[in-house]
Amino acid sequence: MSHALPPHRPAHRCPPGPGARALPPVLAVVAVVALLAVEFAPGGAGGPHPADAASALVVVYCAARLARDRRRPLTPAAAVVLALPVAGIALAALHAPSPAAGLTGLGRYLQVFVLLPAAVALLVRERRDVRLLAWSLVGLALWQGAVGVHQYATATGASYQGEPVRAVGTFGPQDVMGMATVVSLGLVAALGLALGHAPVRQRVVAAGCAVALLPPLAVSFSRGAWIATAVACVAQLLLSGVRRALAVGAAVAACAVVLVGGPGLGTAMLQERLDSITRVADAPDQSVTDRYAMWAAAGDMWRERPLTGVGLKGFPGHRDAHASLALSSGSDTEGAGAAFRRQPLLSPHNMYLLILAEQGLTGLLAFAGSWLALLVRGVRKVRCRGAAARDCGLVACGLLVWQLTDFAYADIGGPSTVLTAVSLGLAAWWAVGGGEDGGAAGPVTDGGASAATGPGGGGSLATGPGAGGGGGDRATAGAAGDCRKGAAAGGAGGRAPSRAAGAGPQEAPAR
Repeated sequence: MSHALPPHRPAHRCPPGPGARALPPVLAVVAVVALLAVEFAPGGAGGPHPADAASALVVVYCAARLARDRRRPLTPAAAVVLALPVAGIALAALHAPSPAAGLTGLGRYLQVFVLLPAAVALLVRERRDVRLLAWSLVGLALWQGAVGVHQYATATGASYQGEPVRAVGTFGPQDVMGMATVVSLGLVAALGLALGHAPVRQRVVAAGCAVALLPPLAVSFSRGAWIATAVACVAQLLLSGVRRALAVGAAVAACAVVLVGGPGLGTAMLQERLDSITRVADAPDQSVTDRYAMWAAAGDMWRERPLTGVGLKGFPGHRDAHASLALSSGSDTEGAGAAFRRQPLLSPHNMYLLILAEQGLTGLLAFAGSWLALLVRGVRKVRCRGAAARDCGLVACGLLVWQLTDFAYADIGGPSTVLTAVSLGLAAWWAVGGGEDGGAAGPVTDGGASAATGPGGGGSLATGPGAGGGGGDRATAGAAGDCRKGAAAGGAGGRAPSRAAGAGPQEAPAR
């Protein structure tokens, strides 16, 4: 007599409790930001930074998550905006001086302007992720700023006018813009958090961090960073309201007067550096003269090949044939633990002119169209969205405005370039990332524990038996004031709780 075995039933898996929430994927991007605090090549040898390798791993990690979850990678708008520069980059790579230079330039441009921004836009899922990433920028800025202020106070920084007083943080004298970039972006992120509608304690801490980052920004002696930070902060204040802009502007002006005129910061060097901003045309110093000469050389390269440019990595090879005799052979760098070194001038220190010279009008129009779309869409959403998401929009738009302004005085290069990609990724998530309607890039929510009580509950606020997926999240985002009215604000997820946005049959209501 045979005994039939009972049918095999899969083990029932209990849903994770509120305390078992998985780690957010955005921590991979936070790790890249944290790696910039590590001192690398202190002797001034340069070379790739660990953050560059980590950013490549972030792209691979994001692709693996997409393949595992079988998610739609990007919304159509985000895919178009982020992929616009690819055509110009690929065309310029074909006209590079050598195949090796073309492949190197192609990989670098794709990493900074396409792949890593797309990965950031995909790994950021909710508003809490944006705030976490913004606070990581603030923390990195505070660390680098503290190192820079110590270098200035103890005369152990990079050489500036023959004295080792220029604050460069852990980046060394070969990348004098590294610490200035980090501190500026941290200050912009802190101001965006302070202007939001978070609890008062968090806003006070963010405002205090923004004020604390003013001294290291001042002793970086970077005029381009000063101008870009001022433009970005003014834009954030105007987006937060005219009255608030006037009040905060008056307070910042008072703090600036105290810091510049107070003991330790109102030095003759700093005053002379500030005054030089207003007389760059009348009495330019050698650095400004070199910059003007390289700008003119970039313009001549574009006129020679207006559509395609001279190719990626082609500016150094064509520089001497187009530059004037006023251009020096290089800039002197030393101090901060590095020996004297004459650093050649291999770029025009203007991202727009570098693209125009190497990629021609085709590349410049592609990049400008992508960045302009992010800026317009981002500003429009800040003005339309409710107060709950305002801090995220101010941070994203502020970082984007800073980058677009700084590109008039600098270009990509150095370890801090990964922050350019992070800023563009945050701007893409906010502007076209699908967060508005719960699309591919994730719903715009504040996170938190799930409130679903039915069998399908998973991260939504629905209470019906089939609750799942994010219908309640979308309803919450719509109710926050997203320029949409009534039932249209919630979209598919704004229906009654009994009509849950999950798969499966609907149950009859209990009588």
